Amino acid sequence: MKTPPPIIVLISADFEWNAVVDLIRPAETRSTPFGAAFFSQLGKHTLLMAHSGWGKTATAAACQHLIDLHQPQLILNLGTCGGLEGRAEVGEILLPEETAMYDIVEGMSAYSEALAYYHTRADLGWLPAKLPPGVRRTRIVSADQDIQPCNVVLIANYFHAPAADWESAAFAWTAAKNKTPWLILRGVSDLVSSERSEAYQNAALWQQRAAQIMARLLGLLPWFLDRFPAVPDSD
Repeated sequence: MKTPPPIIVLISADFEWNAVVDLIRPAETRSTPFGAAFFSQLGKHTLLMAHSGWGKTATAAACQHLIDLHQPQLILNLGTCGGLEGRAEVGEILLPEETAMYDIVEGMSAYSEALAYYHTRADLGWLPAKLPPGVRRTRIVSADQDIQPCNVVLIANYFHAPAADWESAAFAWTAAKNKTPWLILRGVSDLVSSERSEAYQNAALWQQRAAQIMARLLGLLPWFLDRFPAVPDSD
């Protein structure tokens, strides 16, 4: 019997990765050009857990590398995100149905066309309508920056997104270009308004909440994987 392709879980930020390693405590890790990786059994699923490093560039590159190397049946990105005050709640888990990049600046042609090029929509038809408590289908946007108070109106009113992060849009775009099924789960770690951000100059707050979120995401993961139409073994 031929072993089916793996399911890959990509973790971007260093602290989020370290939290996962502390929770799983793998007996052995291997190296990739981007960070460590290890195989782990979660329920009935064999997962390749891999670290990309933070930001759009590292995440997109690691995603492409892992797809080229393993041809996964599913690739996931787990992590945290910042939420907009009044539109998100700390601790809730977001399941992005679509992603976009909000840090694009296009001055020579149509701004909307530039945004549309990096807009990606997920195929989540394999998931039931009812999700686990505290998980919400939504849109998420990404930029190589933490949410700045000056960008809250742009994210809320132009993109109609309740949250933003650094990596989701690049991850989704890369996976979609490869026609690889993808799934993102992001937990809201902190809130930003037009006046303030509770986590700025307070990394300890983000780290505390990020550790809790990564534990919750690992706990939720089997529910989603059990519903994915896995590729069967073949001779």
